[in-house]
Amino acid sequence: MSTRVPQERRRRRPTRSGVLLSEDLIVETALRLIGEHGPEALSVRRLGAALGCDPSALYRYFHGTDDLVLAIADRIIGDAMAGFVPGADWVASLREMALRVRAGYLAHPRAAAMAAHRVTGRKSEIQAVGIGLLLSAGFEPAAAARLYLAFIDTVLSHAATDAAFQALPLQQRQADHRAWRNVYQDLDPVVYPALTAVRPALPGMADSSFEEAVDLLLEALAARAPTR
Repeated sequence: MSTRVPQERRRRRPTRSGVLLSEDLIVETALRLIGEHGPEALSVRRLGAALGCDPSALYRYFHGTDDLVLAIADRIIGDAMAGFVPGADWVASLREMALRVRAGYLAHPRAAAMAAHRVTGRKSEIQAVGIGLLLSAGFEPAAAARLYLAFIDTVLSHAATDAAFQALPLQQRQADHRAWRNVYQDLDPVVYPALTAVRPALPGMADSSFEEAVDLLLEALAARAPTR
């Protein structure tokens, strides 16, 4: 059963402050509240206060906060994929998709944790599904669907991890960076020979490995492609 509120119930209505209430405005306000205060800020009461409207008015646009979460997830996808046009090179196109997803999550790191594991079933998500790129590479439909799922799940999970780190307070992020530079530099080479063998490279472990992970996955897909 669809959870979308019927169009006739989603007419744009002015709030007490004179702002015209709409689905887009509610999503934008929800993203701002989450960005400022975290996911716990997503409540009908706080949204109503921020929008200057009776909280019950929100139910004309969304059935509840979970319905709103799906709209937020879809907005992040839509913003990330705005202007994206797949090219003739399917590998390059998938790589660009991956980078756009990560950029979208880093733009809203606190909301990304709520969005990464959800299936929105909405317009932006449907348009962003890149199975056609794998079909163009010669994969059979069933294989294209499964391999795309492996690709996008990896991208979403890794992007969500980067976003979660970005959402940490600055002091915690700095402490993690210092651990790679300090704690791991002082390990006993007899006890930890492998780690001390790569000691000069360990500070770089604090950086994201997103692009390396995506490239490894794309290399594996290209190697499997029926038409190289």
